[in-house]
Amino acid sequence: MFEKNVYVNRRNNLKKQISSGLVLVLGNDDAAMNYPSNPYHFRQDSNFLYFFGLDIQGFAGVMDIDNDKDYIFGDNVDMDDIIWMGDQPTVKELAAKVGVENASPFKELYKFIQGEQSKGRTIHIYPPYRGEHTLTFSEILNVKTGEVENFITEELIKATVALRSIKEDVEIAELEKAANIARDMHVTAMKMAKPGVVEREIYGQVEGTSLAQGGPVSFPVILTINGQILHNHYHGNTLKEGRIMVTDAGAETEMHYASDITRSVPVGGKFDSRQKDIYQIVLNANMNAIKNVKPGITNKELHLNAVKDVATGLKELGIMKGDIDEAVNQGAHAMFMPHGLGHMMGLDVHDMEGLGENYVGYGDEIKRSQQFGLAGLRLARTLQPGFVFTIEPGCYFIPKLIERWKSEGRFSQFLNWDKIEEFKDFGGIRIEDNILVTQEGYKVLGKPIPKTIEEVEKTMNE
Repeated sequence: MFEKNVYVNRRNNLKKQISSGLVLVLGNDDAAMNYPSNPYHFRQDSNFLYFFGLDIQGFAGVMDIDNDKDYIFGDNVDMDDIIWMGDQPTVKELAAKVGVENASPFKELYKFIQGEQSKGRTIHIYPPYRGEHTLTFSEILNVKTGEVENFITEELIKATVALRSIKEDVEIAELEKAANIARDMHVTAMKMAKPGVVEREIYGQVEGTSLAQGGPVSFPVILTINGQILHNHYHGNTLKEGRIMVTDAGAETEMHYASDITRSVPVGGKFDSRQKDIYQIVLNANMNAIKNVKPGITNKELHLNAVKDVATGLKELGIMKGDIDEAVNQGAHAMFMPHGLGHMMGLDVHDMEGLGENYVGYGDEIKRSQQFGLAGLRLARTLQPGFVFTIEPGCYFIPKLIERWKSEGRFSQFLNWDKIEEFKDFGGIRIEDNILVTQEGYKVLGKPIPKTIEEVEKTMNE
């Protein structure tokens, strides 16, 4: 964990933004995989980690806004725990490490919260994302499960988003560490991408590279020669010459900060002319978007410029046609890039998404579009120093989508169907980096990962 003053300052900053009441933050418990004593890998709740820092099952934290007090609720280990896990610090000792003086057994939380409720005090909670959280909240708050949502407050969500969006120096150091681990993951994948190799062989090495450096992957690895399927988690294909392998993977540090990076490489280590053309289009969009990052620009503007770069490149190849500005305005480009340019990052790979994507990526200044493609933009708001987010343009040839739009005659003024047919077997390409917004502009986090055509081919053939 970080130094205790980090957590004290975070809680104090949150308390300044909440009018009154108590903030109840539930930590996570083990989740059984196939029987109770065989759980999934434990992952602590990110909001609990952010404010209370304890990476241990069965804890809850409370911030009393009006009385400026903080509380930790959890149980000391018993002899059975010690036998299996070794000796552990007491709850009071753990609480002291994160600057909390008040520590009590977990069962006391019920009495404490219900006592404060009887005084008419407001209890603020975060949206529960696990079923057991809803049940626990129901018991603690003494309400039916369907009434738990009444305690989720926009005031708490907005205050938390405001705090967690601006990364502290200690967080940036962790995010750099995560990006550096991801570099090793991606270079490993590049060097293994040879004809005859099965995807899962590479997938296993990629995930193992993360685990060997301290933490699991930050999300299930996407590694596929069918990159036209944006989140393809099937790893049973055999690599073949002429295919592009898309690897979208990131690491989670021991402090649980995430990276999320994508590279697309030619199986066998050499781009053919068709692959070069599409790859360079996506690379240009990626690098131009990064170059334009600065405080005050909206990510929606970066997104629209990136998709114009993709559409312009496709027009030069004869795949698109007509007025590119109007094509983007109407959404014709989204057949090739149906997702947004990127998303916020931090303790969550899609940072704070559990609080509601629109709270994180939008606001009063920009409302979410309903247009296909643009609706998928997770982050649209004005960039501020301290934001960490992804830039990940792509170009995909999705056969079913091509067939549907062609049969419906959609955007025929912008789409050259004969030329598109030549690329239906292409797959997809995505190139993604993790970006910190600085006072002056930007920083690409982590050591450089091969990205240009020359760098990728050189790395694959070393």
